[in-house]
Parts: sequence; C-alpha cells; structure tokens
Amino acid sequence: MGNKIISMMKKDKKDGSKSMRMNRSQRKLLTDEEMLHRRALSMAIRQTQLSQRFDGSLSRRVGSTSTRKQRTLSDPFSNGKQVPDFSLESLIVKKFVLVHGEGFGAWCWYKIVASLEESGLSPITVDLTGSGFNMTDTNTVSTLEEYSKPLIEYLENLPEEEKVILVGHSTGGASISYALERFPEKISKAIFLCATMVSDGQRPFDVFSEQLGSAERFMKESQFLIYGNGKDKPPTGFMFEKQHMKGLYFNQSTNKDIALAMISMRPVPLGPMMEKVSLTAERYGKGRRFYIQTLDDLALSPDVQEKIVRENSPEGVFKIKGSDHSPFFSKPQSLHKILLEIAQIP
Repeated sequence: MGNKIISMMKKDKKDGSKSMRMNRSQRKLLTDEEMLHRRALSMAIRQTQLSQRFDGSLSRRVGSTSTRKQRTLSDPFSNGKQVPDFSLESLIVKKFVLVHGEGFGAWCWYKIVASLEESGLSPITVDLTGSGFNMTDTNTVSTLEEYSKPLIEYLENLPEEEKVILVGHSTGGASISYALERFPEKISKAIFLCATMVSDGQRPFDVFSEQLGSAERFMKESQFLIYGNGKDKPPTGFMFEKQHMKGLYFNQSTNKDIALAMISMRPVPLGPMMEKVSLTAERYGKGRRFYIQTLDDLALSPDVQEKIVRENSPEGVFKIKGSDHSPFFSKPQSLHKILLEIAQIP
C-alpha cells in the first residue's frame, strides 16, 4: 500500500512538472501569438497567412530573397493577376522604408510588404511615435521631430554606404520630407503616396484645409479634437469618428480592411500637423521625389493632389484609378506595380 502511495506521489509530481512545463510552453506560445496578433489584428491579415518577425517599433517580414534575373510576379492580393517582369539584379537600392500616415501604423502596409518581398525586395515598416504599437502617449508628441523619431533613428543607424527608398502615405509625407532634409545622402528616392508634399514653411495640416477648413478654424471648432492636458489648454490631438474615417479614408476598401482599420487606428498628435516644416534647397531640394495620386480619394481630393504636384514639381507623377486614400488596401496591385516602376528609374 505504501509503495502504491509513493508511486502515486511520484506520478503526481511528474504530472505536476509536466503540467508546469506545458503551462510555460502555453504561456510562451500565447506570448508569441500575441506578438503576431498585435500586427495582424484581424482575420483580414491572418487569412493572408503571412509570417512576420518584429523588433520594437520596426518590423521586417522574413521572406523570399531570390535573385533570379527575370521573374513574372503574381500579387498575392490581386486574384491571380500578374505584375510586369523586372530585373531585380539591375536594382541598386532594394530596401523600401514604408511610413504610414495620420492615425495609421505599420500594420496598414501588410499587403505591400508581402508583394514587395515576393518581388525579392526588402520592405521595412515603422511605427511613428504614438502610432501603431509605439505606445507613447500621443498627447505628449508635440513636434514633427518627436513624431518622426523612429524613422530618423532607423536612418541614423543605416550603414554609411547604404541607401533606401522612402514611401510616405498621407501626413507621412511630412515625416519623409523631414528625413530627406536630415539625410539626403541616405535616401535614393522619396515617394509621396497621396501625401503631404509640403513646401518650406508650410504645415502638413494646410494640405487638408479643403476638407477640414483652416488650421485656425479647426483648432477652435472641430468636434474631433482631444484635450490631453485639460479643456483649458490647447488641444493635443484629434481622431475622427468611425463613420467619418470610413467615408474619408476607405470608400473603396474591402470590409475586412475597414474592420482592421477600425480596431487599429489611433489618435493623431496635433503638434506635428500644425508645425511649419523647414526645408532647404541645398538638402531637401536635391532629393529625388515622386508622387502617386489616388483618383477616388475623399480625404485628399484629386484636385488638391494636382495642386500639390504643380507647386512642388516632383520628378515623376503616377496615378491610381479607383483608389481611395488607402491604396495599400483598395489597390495594392496597382501600388505594387508603381513602386517597382519607380525603383527601376535610373
């Protein structure tokens, strides 16, 4: 009887140890799944069956690195349609740094990350300060320098001889303009995607004045303002209601991508939007800039985008028909093609 009890105790101890090991394994699995889920955030991304690895506020998918000279590439989000052949070996710069716009985060690029990596290129995404999964309180972000810090730190740490192609969406255009002023020698090309390509002394907000009114009026009357320091202090941020976001940003996007955005969008720090950007001809002015227009855009109308292009004279202009203000959702294949085309421009 005693031997039986001892045997049972040993078995219980083993079972307990096994259970503890299982619990540790389960916790590790849950932690790993949480890291993935923080970027995926919805079935819309999980259904793409992408595998991603993350490092702080920067993310880089580990994927194809094939260097075959000619490849016919199928966009995984294009229902079997194909993108043109291109010569990967002819590209000197293969690294794209994708910079999101107001309220968005690195998560919004998931389709473009997949298609660029399928093309053998190296996409990098950043969460600007207070955006995506950079957990900084947006109410504390008061300058464009603070807001753009993750992008600037990435560029600062690039090897001296390495260059990248920057892609800035919406107000991310102000961040890549700031980066181009800081590091013109590290940026091969700057691509403004329905973005705030501002002039020296202009505020990013000014580009949206057609939709939102003047900056002064918006600061006084907007119902979307956030007063992080109290109502008696100036507003610190803003965030549109879900119905407004759907109408402004996602009028051509799929329901799954809209659902993803609705649970992922964060408040926009107001300071960087209202700051007058300082740009010089000697640094920013020497950069190679390209603009991609979105022709069914209700946040930044085609007319406003035309005005931006007229006033700032980029090297090349490309247009995406049927795209809302979020072409990475509504027209990922078209956006992918244009990015490849710009990358190949000598």
